Amino acid sequence: MQAKLAKPKRAAKRKPSPPAEASLADDLIHWYERHHRRLPWRVGPRERRRGVRPDPYRVWLSEIMLQQTTVKAVAPYFQRFVERWPTLADLAAADERDVMAAWAGLGYYSRARNLIACARAVADLPDKRFPDDPGELERLPGIGAYTAAAIAAIAFDRQAAAVDGNVERVVSRLLALDEPSPGLKVTVRDRLRPIVPADHPGAFAEALMDLGATICTPKKPACALCPWSEPCRTRREGRQEELPIKAPRKTRPVRYGTAFVARRADGAILLRRRPPRGLLGGMNEVPNTEWGDTPAKRPKPPLRAAWVRTAVPVEHVFTHFALRLNVERAEIAADIPAPAGHFWVAAGALSDAALPSVMKKVIEAAYPGATKNQRED
Repeated sequence: MQAKLAKPKRAAKRKPSPPAEASLADDLIHWYERHHRRLPWRVGPRERRRGVRPDPYRVWLSEIMLQQTTVKAVAPYFQRFVERWPTLADLAAADERDVMAAWAGLGYYSRARNLIACARAVADLPDKRFPDDPGELERLPGIGAYTAAAIAAIAFDRQAAAVDGNVERVVSRLLALDEPSPGLKVTVRDRLRPIVPADHPGAFAEALMDLGATICTPKKPACALCPWSEPCRTRREGRQEELPIKAPRKTRPVRYGTAFVARRADGAILLRRRPPRGLLGGMNEVPNTEWGDTPAKRPKPPLRAAWVRTAVPVEHVFTHFALRLNVERAEIAADIPAPAGHFWVAAGALSDAALPSVMKKVIEAAYPGATKNQRED
């Protein structure tokens, strides 16, 4: 009798694998829930799950402050701003000089001018709220493509691809994008859009920023701790630190000038206000010459006095040029009035004088300790 052949066992039905994009997003968000940074402007993943929504005002304020500035530097400024101006309406009604003074030390002062301009523009909208559409956000003062996408995603859970420097680095390494800047940012945005999940795009945006800031760092990235270690192409190729490719750095030209620090007998320092537009617009400064390609031969001081030049010039680097200022100092009698367009500021009041960092350096070079009563930036 012929033995019956055993029926082959039917293979267990496998669930279809999720799309690669969905898997990437899930892995990143799971990592973020365990390892997210706790930041004063952020609603954490637990709070989000409980239905707590981020305040668009705080999201916007933090994103503007974080442009070209570190989280460590921004945190105390953010706290002081929201304590003084807790709502958008409060900031919109603020005096621009007060905002500039509160911003002093963060740098890139056009951001501060755009900050109050944007607050007033939103306050003038019919509903007095930030729009949730990236395109509409970009029409507001000081909000570019990245900031608009970040606000839309984080504050409103819009499916937008927010690409800052950290995100650009992470995605260029993940996908092995060998394109140099500035075109790389557009490519990264296009390649990132399919990965942004329809659910939880805000958490995804913050997770990607944290991944770049803490794991996928410019040098010595911690690939073993990365949730995208397995699919990362450059990790497999062993060239993580080669990407992103940087555009050749342009040589910064050097400009020269002379700054005059006049100190009155009671310790007050002579200041003036810069024009409202342009570099350091609306900030205060000690009197100084035009900044030119060569040092001025006979700079004219603001007051007749026995001026003495300090031994070492003050050097400061701006985005597009480096500045070298000779510093002259003089002691002035207590009864000497300020020249037209100038004013005396008591040493203890310098913290409210909206002095940019370069001017703090100049005053310290002339009179060490003169700005010690100012807040630490």
